[in-house]
Amino acid sequence: MNTTTLAILSVIFIAALVRSTFGFGEALVAVPLLALMVPIGIAVPVAVLLSITVAAVVVVQDWRKIHLRSAGWLLGATVVGVPLGIALLRSAHPSLVKGALAIIIVVYSVYFLLGVRPLKLHSDSRGWLLGCGLLAGVLGGAFGMNGPPLILYGAMRRWSPGHFRATLQGYFLPASVIAMGGYWLAGLWTPSVTHLYLISLPAALPAVLLGRAINRRLRGEIFLKYVHGGLLAVGLALLIQTIRRG
Repeated sequence: MNTTTLAILSVIFIAALVRSTFGFGEALVAVPLLALMVPIGIAVPVAVLLSITVAAVVVVQDWRKIHLRSAGWLLGATVVGVPLGIALLRSAHPSLVKGALAIIIVVYSVYFLLGVRPLKLHSDSRGWLLGCGLLAGVLGGAFGMNGPPLILYGAMRRWSPGHFRATLQGYFLPASVIAMGGYWLAGLWTPSVTHLYLISLPAALPAVLLGRAINRRLRGEIFLKYVHGGLLAVGLALLIQTIRRG
Protein backbone atom coordinates (compact mmCIF):
# COMPACT_ATOMS: atom_id res chain seq x y z
CA MET A 1 0.00 0.00 0.00
CA ASN A 2 1.61 3.26 -1.13
CA THR A 3 1.29 6.79 0.24
CA THR A 4 -1.35 7.80 -2.30
CA THR A 5 -3.58 4.87 -1.38
CA LEU A 6 -3.25 5.68 2.32
CA ALA A 7 -4.16 9.30 1.62
CA ILE A 8 -7.23 8.21 -0.39
CA LEU A 9 -8.37 5.87 2.39
CA SER A 10 -7.94 8.67 4.94
CA VAL A 11 -10.11 11.00 2.84
CA ILE A 12 -12.77 8.30 2.44
CA PHE A 13 -12.79 7.61 6.19
CA ILE A 14 -13.24 11.28 7.09
CA ALA A 15 -15.90 11.83 4.41
CA ALA A 16 -17.90 8.76 5.49
CA LEU A 17 -17.59 9.79 9.15
CA VAL A 18 -18.96 13.28 8.41
CA ARG A 19 -21.84 11.86 6.35
CA SER A 20 -22.74 9.20 8.93
CA THR A 21 -22.59 11.63 11.85
CA PHE A 22 -24.59 14.52 10.39
CA GLY A 23 -26.34 13.00 7.38
CA PHE A 24 -24.65 15.23 4.81
CA GLY A 25 -21.35 16.85 3.86
CA GLU A 26 -19.23 13.99 2.53
CA ALA A 27 -19.05 15.46 -0.99
CA LEU A 28 -17.43 18.64 0.35
CA VAL A 29 -14.68 16.49 1.86
CA ALA A 30 -14.34 13.71 -0.68
CA VAL A 31 -14.59 15.37 -4.10
CA PRO A 32 -12.06 18.22 -3.77
CA LEU A 33 -9.52 16.12 -1.85
CA LEU A 34 -9.82 13.05 -4.06
CA ALA A 35 -9.51 15.30 -7.11
CA LEU A 36 -6.01 16.19 -5.92
CA MET A 37 -5.01 12.54 -6.33
CA VAL A 38 -7.25 11.14 -9.09
CA PRO A 39 -9.05 12.68 -12.10
CA ILE A 40 -12.31 14.49 -11.28
CA GLY A 41 -14.13 12.05 -13.58
CA ILE A 42 -13.18 9.30 -11.13
CA ALA A 43 -13.51 11.32 -7.90
CA VAL A 44 -17.17 12.29 -8.43
CA PRO A 45 -18.54 8.79 -9.23
CA VAL A 46 -16.56 7.33 -6.32
CA ALA A 47 -18.11 9.95 -4.03
CA VAL A 48 -21.59 9.00 -5.30
CA LEU A 49 -20.88 5.29 -4.69
CA LEU A 50 -19.73 6.24 -1.20
CA SER A 51 -23.01 8.14 -0.74
CA ILE A 52 -24.98 5.04 -1.76
CA THR A 53 -23.01 2.87 0.66
CA VAL A 54 -23.41 5.15 3.67
CA ALA A 55 -27.08 5.76 2.93
CA ALA A 56 -27.79 2.03 2.52
CA VAL A 57 -26.14 1.15 5.84
CA VAL A 58 -27.98 3.94 7.68
CA VAL A 59 -31.33 2.99 6.13
CA VAL A 60 -30.87 -0.64 7.18
CA GLN A 61 -29.85 0.41 10.70
CA ASP A 62 -32.42 3.14 11.33
CA TRP A 63 -35.25 2.78 8.81
CA ARG A 64 -37.82 3.26 11.58
CA LYS A 65 -36.55 6.83 12.08
CA ILE A 66 -37.08 7.87 8.46
CA HIS A 67 -39.88 10.37 7.87
CA LEU A 68 -41.04 8.50 4.79
CA ARG A 69 -43.60 11.09 3.73
CA SER A 70 -41.05 13.90 3.90
CA ALA A 71 -38.40 11.91 2.04
CA GLY A 72 -40.92 10.85 -0.62
CA TRP A 73 -42.17 14.36 -1.36
CA LEU A 74 -38.61 15.73 -1.44
CA LEU A 75 -37.48 12.98 -3.82
CA GLY A 76 -40.49 13.39 -6.10
CA ALA A 77 -39.87 17.11 -6.47
CA THR A 78 -36.16 16.44 -7.02
CA VAL A 79 -36.90 14.23 -10.04
CA VAL A 80 -38.73 17.19 -11.60
CA GLY A 81 -35.92 19.61 -10.71
CA VAL A 82 -33.00 17.64 -12.15
CA PRO A 83 -33.80 18.38 -15.84
CA LEU A 84 -34.20 22.04 -14.94
CA GLY A 85 -30.77 21.95 -13.32
CA ILE A 86 -29.22 20.38 -16.40
CA ALA A 87 -30.80 23.09 -18.53
CA LEU A 88 -29.43 25.70 -16.13
CA LEU A 89 -25.98 24.16 -16.41
CA ARG A 90 -26.16 24.67 -20.16
CA SER A 91 -27.38 28.27 -19.83
CA ALA A 92 -25.23 31.37 -19.90
CA HIS A 93 -25.46 32.33 -16.22
CA PRO A 94 -25.56 29.30 -13.87
CA SER A 95 -23.08 30.98 -11.53
CA LEU A 96 -25.62 33.68 -10.65
CA VAL A 97 -28.01 31.09 -9.22
CA LYS A 98 -25.20 29.32 -7.40
CA GLY A 99 -23.96 32.60 -5.92
CA ALA A 100 -27.46 33.62 -4.80
CA LEU A 101 -27.95 30.28 -3.08
CA ALA A 102 -24.58 30.61 -1.35
CA ILE A 103 -25.48 34.05 0.05
CA ILE A 104 -28.88 32.81 1.31
CA ILE A 105 -27.28 29.82 3.05
CA VAL A 106 -24.54 31.93 4.67
CA VAL A 107 -27.00 34.55 5.95
CA TYR A 108 -29.40 31.89 7.26
CA SER A 109 -26.64 30.00 9.08
CA VAL A 110 -25.01 33.10 10.57
CA TYR A 111 -28.38 34.30 11.90
CA PHE A 112 -28.93 30.97 13.66
CA LEU A 113 -25.40 30.78 15.05
CA LEU A 114 -25.77 34.33 16.42
CA GLY A 115 -28.83 33.24 18.36
CA VAL A 116 -31.60 34.44 16.02
CA ARG A 117 -34.10 31.60 15.62
CA PRO A 118 -35.30 31.19 12.01
CA LEU A 119 -38.61 29.80 10.81
CA LYS A 120 -39.82 26.69 12.63
CA LEU A 121 -42.18 24.23 10.96
CA HIS A 122 -44.24 22.27 13.50
CA SER A 123 -45.42 19.83 10.83
CA ASP A 124 -44.65 18.98 7.21
CA SER A 125 -45.46 21.77 4.80
CA ARG A 126 -46.36 20.67 1.28
CA GLY A 127 -45.11 23.95 -0.15
CA TRP A 128 -41.76 23.81 1.65
CA LEU A 129 -41.32 20.12 0.77
CA LEU A 130 -41.95 20.73 -2.92
CA GLY A 131 -39.88 23.93 -2.96
CA CYS A 132 -36.87 22.41 -1.19
CA GLY A 133 -37.09 19.18 -3.19
CA LEU A 134 -37.34 21.06 -6.48
CA LEU A 135 -34.39 23.29 -5.59
CA ALA A 136 -32.40 20.22 -4.51
CA GLY A 137 -33.05 18.68 -7.92
CA VAL A 138 -32.04 21.87 -9.74
CA LEU A 139 -28.81 22.11 -7.74
CA GLY A 140 -28.14 18.40 -8.17
CA GLY A 141 -28.61 18.57 -11.93
CA ALA A 142 -26.59 21.76 -12.31
CA PHE A 143 -23.85 21.40 -9.70
CA GLY A 144 -24.11 17.92 -8.14
CA MET A 145 -25.11 19.45 -4.78
CA ASN A 146 -28.57 18.33 -3.65
CA GLY A 147 -27.91 18.81 0.05
CA PRO A 148 -28.38 22.46 1.11
CA PRO A 149 -32.18 22.76 0.55
CA LEU A 150 -32.75 19.40 2.28
CA ILE A 151 -30.66 20.46 5.26
CA LEU A 152 -32.56 23.73 5.48
CA TYR A 153 -35.87 21.87 5.55
CA GLY A 154 -34.72 19.43 8.23
CA ALA A 155 -33.41 22.29 10.33
CA MET A 156 -36.72 24.16 10.06
CA ARG A 157 -38.60 21.02 11.06
CA ARG A 158 -36.26 20.63 14.07
CA TRP A 159 -35.83 16.92 13.43
CA SER A 160 -33.91 15.09 16.14
CA PRO A 161 -30.33 14.07 15.25
CA GLY A 162 -31.42 10.47 14.62
CA HIS A 163 -34.42 11.39 12.46
CA PHE A 164 -32.40 14.06 10.62
CA ARG A 165 -29.67 11.59 9.72
CA ALA A 166 -32.03 8.75 8.78
CA THR A 167 -34.49 10.84 6.73
CA LEU A 168 -31.74 12.43 4.66
CA GLN A 169 -30.38 8.96 3.88
CA GLY A 170 -33.87 7.81 2.91
CA TYR A 171 -33.71 10.58 0.31
CA PHE A 172 -30.06 10.25 -0.72
CA LEU A 173 -30.15 6.47 -1.31
CA PRO A 174 -32.55 6.49 -4.31
CA ALA A 175 -31.29 9.90 -5.48
CA SER A 176 -27.68 8.66 -5.56
CA VAL A 177 -28.67 5.41 -7.29
CA ILE A 178 -30.37 7.48 -10.00
CA ALA A 179 -27.27 9.67 -10.30
CA MET A 180 -25.00 6.63 -10.57
CA GLY A 181 -27.22 5.27 -13.33
CA GLY A 182 -26.68 8.52 -15.17
CA TYR A 183 -22.91 8.21 -14.79
CA TRP A 184 -23.09 4.66 -16.11
CA LEU A 185 -25.08 5.75 -19.17
CA ALA A 186 -22.58 8.56 -19.73
CA GLY A 187 -19.67 6.09 -19.58
CA LEU A 188 -18.25 7.56 -16.36
CA TRP A 189 -18.60 4.39 -14.28
CA THR A 190 -15.31 2.84 -15.32
CA PRO A 191 -13.26 -0.07 -13.93
CA SER A 192 -11.01 2.50 -12.23
CA VAL A 193 -14.01 3.89 -10.35
CA THR A 194 -15.06 0.40 -9.25
CA HIS A 195 -11.52 -0.48 -8.16
CA LEU A 196 -11.07 2.68 -6.11
CA TYR A 197 -14.49 2.24 -4.51
CA LEU A 198 -13.82 -1.38 -3.54
CA ILE A 199 -10.46 -0.64 -1.92
CA SER A 200 -12.07 2.25 0.00
CA LEU A 201 -14.74 0.08 1.67
CA PRO A 202 -12.49 -1.05 4.57
CA ALA A 203 -12.12 2.64 5.49
CA ALA A 204 -15.74 3.67 4.85
CA LEU A 205 -17.65 0.99 6.76
CA PRO A 206 -15.99 1.52 10.18
CA ALA A 207 -16.51 5.27 9.74
CA VAL A 208 -20.25 4.71 9.21
CA LEU A 209 -20.52 2.77 12.47
CA LEU A 210 -18.47 5.34 14.37
CA GLY A 211 -20.59 8.16 12.93
CA ARG A 212 -23.77 6.48 14.16
CA ALA A 213 -22.35 6.28 17.68
CA ILE A 214 -21.40 9.97 17.60
CA ASN A 215 -24.81 10.94 16.22
CA ARG A 216 -26.55 9.21 19.12
CA ARG A 217 -24.62 11.38 21.58
CA LEU A 218 -25.67 14.63 19.94
CA ARG A 219 -28.69 16.43 21.35
CA GLY A 220 -31.08 19.20 20.35
CA GLU A 221 -29.50 22.64 20.13
CA ILE A 222 -25.94 21.31 19.97
CA PHE A 223 -26.81 19.21 16.94
CA LEU A 224 -28.51 22.18 15.25
CA LYS A 225 -25.39 24.29 15.82
CA TYR A 226 -23.27 21.63 14.11
CA VAL A 227 -25.79 21.44 11.26
CA HIS A 228 -25.76 25.21 10.73
CA GLY A 229 -21.98 25.27 11.04
CA GLY A 230 -21.88 22.70 8.25
CA LEU A 231 -24.34 24.74 6.22
CA LEU A 232 -22.15 27.79 6.68
CA ALA A 233 -19.17 25.82 5.35
CA VAL A 234 -21.25 24.68 2.36
CA GLY A 235 -22.38 28.24 1.65
CA LEU A 236 -18.88 29.66 1.87
CA ALA A 237 -17.52 26.90 -0.37
CA LEU A 238 -20.22 27.62 -2.96
CA LEU A 239 -19.52 31.35 -2.76
CA ILE A 240 -15.77 30.84 -3.22
CA GLN A 241 -16.38 28.55 -6.21
CA THR A 242 -18.69 31.12 -7.76
CA ILE A 243 -16.20 33.95 -7.32
CA ARG A 244 -13.31 31.91 -8.72
CA ARG A 245 -15.28 30.83 -11.76
CA GLY A 246 -16.77 34.30 -12.23
